[in-house]
Amino acid sequence: MPGATPHCELKIKAVPNASKSELVGRLGDAWKVRLQAVPEDGKANKALVAFLAEKLSVSRKSVELVAGSASHEKRLRIEGLSVQEVEQRLQA
Repeated sequence: MPGATPHCELKIKAVPNASKSELVGRLGDAWKVRLQAVPEDGKANKALVAFLAEKLSVSRKSVELVAGSASHEKRLRIEGLSVQEVEQRLQA
């Protein structure tokens, strides 16, 4: 589709209650992320969105949790970046 905004979906294995928020690396087909936030009242999900937005240099509005809000296994939609761009930025 010409002019379509690139986007992709990203699988995340989230580990809340960590000593610091950090990208650990690949875990199968997902990325493992440790979050300092606690898994109460959506705090860890909000922290994950903010962390990934900063890591990918996109706005928080460009990162949307689409599945797994109450699970360690999450799926997020990233607007404005292709799969290749996301992979490059996370590996940097």
